[in-house]
Formats: sequence, C-alpha cells, structure tokens
Amino acid sequence: MIQPLYALVLGEVAVILLLLFRTPLRSPILMILDRMKQGKGPVVASSAGGTLFVILVSILVTINNMMRNQSEDPAVAANPTDQVLFANYLLQATLLGFGLFLALMIDRIHYYIKEIGRLRNHLEAVKRSDPTVEDLKS
Repeated sequence: MIQPLYALVLGEVAVILLLLFRTPLRSPILMILDRMKQGKGPVVASSAGGTLFVILVSILVTINNMMRNQSEDPAVAANPTDQVLFANYLLQATLLGFGLFLALMIDRIHYYIKEIGRLRNHLEAVKRSDPTVEDLKS
C-alpha cells in the first residue's frame, strides 16, 4: 500500500507545481478541477478524500492499539515483528495525512487562481467604464 501512497503524493506535488507556474498544462488542470468541483467530473474523485480519511483513522487506531499493547507488556515491545509493523503503519499514516493535506492545498490554490482571474476581469471592466481611473496594476 505504500507505493500507491508515494504515487499519490508525487502526483499531487506535480499538480501543485503545474498550478503555481504558468505552463501549457495549467489551463487543462484548472478546467478539470472546475468540473470536479461542480460535480460534473469523475465521481471517484469526490469520494476518494472521504475514503482516504477513513483509512487514515483506521491506521491511527491500529497504531494507538499497538502502542497501548507495548506499554502494558514490555516483553511485547521487544518483538521485532511488531516494531516493523508499527513502522509500516506509521509510514502509511504519514503518507495518507500528507496526501490529504496536499489535496487541501490543491483546492485552495485552485480557488485563489480563480479569484485572481475574477479580480483582474473586474479591474479591466472598471478601467474600460471609467476613463479617469489611472493605470491600476496589481
């Protein structure tokens, strides 16, 4: 399960980088994000965040149970198998949490790009309608 999580995180980082810089792929990504937010995009994307959050909570509960068992019986803490499982669950939880955080970052970056576009259009409309407005550039 760790390889798909790495792919998810790297994919989200790539989308964020494409959104931050003006590239030819920026407008198609913005269009896809617009459709996903309007509910006309893939249905899979709308429920993926909730599913990942449920999996994250499940992993965190498992980590909590493992820590509780280790604190109750110190002899169990020396078991190498449990330590490897604990490290694996911790890595999965970290990657899932980071993936959800990056998804929120993509959402906010998309919102700010759209808002900047709306403000620029409004500024251009004000410039055209009122010739006394000086050259306002943001």
